[in-house]
Amino acid sequence: MKTLLLLFSILLCVSACDENKKQGQFPCENGESTVMAEPVRKDTIIDADYTFDEAVMGTKAPQSIISQLELFDVFYHSTDGQIHKGQILSNKKIAEEIRALFLFMLNEEFVVDKAIPIVRYNWNDSLSMADNNSYSFCYRNIAYSRHASGMAIDINPRFNPLRWKKVNRPSRPAGAVSDTTVNGTLHPAHPVVKEFRKKGFRWGHTFSQYYDDHHFEK
Repeated sequence: MKTLLLLFSILLCVSACDENKKQGQFPCENGESTVMAEPVRKDTIIDADYTFDEAVMGTKAPQSIISQLELFDVFYHSTDGQIHKGQILSNKKIAEEIRALFLFMLNEEFVVDKAIPIVRYNWNDSLSMADNNSYSFCYRNIAYSRHASGMAIDINPRFNPLRWKKVNRPSRPAGAVSDTTVNGTLHPAHPVVKEFRKKGFRWGHTFSQYYDDHHFEK
């Protein structure tokens, strides 16, 4: 199954690159490009299909931040066992790496519940986390959050909750439990964690005060 998905994804990427080169939409400079113009299968379930303007509507971010962002499609195995198409709004500096990481997760059959720009949740990251949504950009206190510039991404927050190391505080999102037997849950030896770290992302599990297992940043 993994081999077939990998071969199909490669063929799809090559086809998308050729077509988009003709249309002048984007460059495909090497074989590692993971831009996909069409869903993986005809029965792919669409979780998000925003335009860029729709995805940033209502944000309090200044134009200097918005101009750094890129919206792109990602594909993943969701909790229903089907392949879904979502979208990530992230900083252009990490967009290609995030695309490649989602392709890696797809080929590993790693479950991603959903990936929807946080505009769907009225820019409320708590609602997004409670819904187990994977996302990157959310403009908030830029002094402490890499999400404010789109330089961080959260993966399955409900499967990978923030847990305090030394103080007795509730996990976030509320009621979430880390169970490494559940597909979509991360741990130090997980291939997805290793792939993120290989690309230079810092994993929230290593933070000093808490295990922020859903969080990766640059």
